[in-house]
Amino acid sequence: MGNCYNKIVINSPIATVWKTISDFHDMSWAAEVITSVKVVGDKKGDEVGAKRVLNDLFHETLTALDAQAFTFSYSIDDGPGPVSKSAVEKYIGVVKLTTSANGTLVEWSSTYESENEGEVADFCNPIYSALLSALNKTLS
Repeated sequence: MGNCYNKIVINSPIATVWKTISDFHDMSWAAEVITSVKVVGDKKGDEVGAKRVLNDLFHETLTALDAQAFTFSYSIDDGPGPVSKSAVEKYIGVVKLTTSANGTLVEWSSTYESENEGEVADFCNPIYSALLSALNKTLS
């Protein structure tokens, strides 16, 4: 099983970071990375089962959301190259927030099955890093 892991400490209270990042359909905080979010279906961004298409490429579904634990997870159902449905299975991304001495620790990780696990990690890690940088910039 492959995995990705990225983290950042943001100098903002956990409630502020959660409010910014927890709506599955709102990625306005990452406008430099995510240029379009298409909502699919009628589920709201805080409802398990909510679907979105990012940048006309990444088809994702919210699989869990726990506001008290400041965490949510999602699947990538289809996407470009190494995360296409023919190249990867059981792709689950997890975003978790915890309070740290300097603000909020934001961890973005994923697990997946693929014959090319390293290729998936090389593709996804820079995206997660860019998303975390964009979040930090938005909240700074």
